[in-house]
Amino acid sequence: MYAIEVDNVSRIYQKYSARHRFQTFKSALVKGDLIRSIKADELVTALDGVSFNVEKGRTLGIIGENGSGKSTMLKIVAGITKPTSGRITTSGKISALIELGAGFHPEITGRENVFINGIMLGLTKREISEKFDEIVSFAELDDFIDAPVKTYSSGMYMRLGFSVAINVNPDILLIDEVLAVGDASFIPKCLDRIDDFRRRKKTILFVSHGLDTVEKICDKVVFLKNGRIAAIGEPKRVVNAYLQDIAEKQEKAFEKKKGEKAPARHMGDERREDRWGKREIEIRKVTLRNLQGVEKHVFSPEEGLAIEMDVVSSAAIKDFVFGIGVYDSRGISCYGTNTHIEDFKPLVIQGEGKVVCRIEKLSLINGTYYLDVAVHKMDGYPYDYHRSLYSFLVSSTRKDVGIAHLPHAWSFSPAIEIKK
Repeated sequence: MYAIEVDNVSRIYQKYSARHRFQTFKSALVKGDLIRSIKADELVTALDGVSFNVEKGRTLGIIGENGSGKSTMLKIVAGITKPTSGRITTSGKISALIELGAGFHPEITGRENVFINGIMLGLTKREISEKFDEIVSFAELDDFIDAPVKTYSSGMYMRLGFSVAINVNPDILLIDEVLAVGDASFIPKCLDRIDDFRRRKKTILFVSHGLDTVEKICDKVVFLKNGRIAAIGEPKRVVNAYLQDIAEKQEKAFEKKKGEKAPARHMGDERREDRWGKREIEIRKVTLRNLQGVEKHVFSPEEGLAIEMDVVSSAAIKDFVFGIGVYDSRGISCYGTNTHIEDFKPLVIQGEGKVVCRIEKLSLINGTYYLDVAVHKMDGYPYDYHRSLYSFLVSSTRKDVGIAHLPHAWSFSPAIEIKK
């Protein structure tokens, strides 16, 4: 049996420009442009023919980029917004944590807001009184519950809203991206309570950009793109489809930037020369691929990077070194190596050839990187040096800081209770 049924739902918004804002009916009649004045400048389709079902006791995640229709979908399920067309059917009491501070009156206290929100969600005053201490304790707001809500931080807003939403004992819990503004120490409590809801066979609709969390707690995932369902099904598969879509979009953006110059890697305003050498050995072409041979410019750390150099030497040369250097967008050297450092012994190069530097794992944090490639003598004399002429993007779900991701593991003694 389904707790939520979404049948061919569309939602279209009318968008008006500033010229309509102060237009009156009378002035429109006088000017003779009544029809033009009341006509929307643009119709924005937030959802377009979306259909899915959620079985009772299951957790459905909704993912997608900003503007894809995720929040609109939750508002329609919650009954806050009406669909332009299509049908929504729900079974059971719904509690929604959709917009930060929604339903809270800023001028009155947290205590008064708890009672107002509880009544709006269908509880009696007596039921709220019985649950009140638990709500405040869970939200960790004992010292602030009698202060006006307008004095609360965004994290306090979220804690109180979440605590009220889960303590009304709903059959269906709707959660939007509000967890993203929660205190780091409070988020595990929220996730534990969501797990408790799942064990009690409650139905959850969960919108989040936190893909690891989506994979962990959801039974099924919907990927919305431009208001339509791009994929639906098993969490890992749908999350991967979403990440692939983002990577393709980033790849197209990088294609547009191919002709742009990389930022200078030195102090001052003038750029250094970006290619030099007499080209006794010439690097004619540089191609970036993943380890499966696909040419691209956006890489996940796991797929690795192959740097291909098409080279040519018109004469036989016995002294040569091939090298690469990787720099971040600030010009900081992230990594560099060459064939001399790695004890390759040059014998001879003549005619056309190909050099490939294969990086098995691209252990860099998220960001844009610039690539130097070079061929030179062992004493450093440059045949052909390309400075920052090539760029690529590392796209990862990790949240590391710095330059590189260092493989690591944590361990804790028994006295330290911690959960991931």
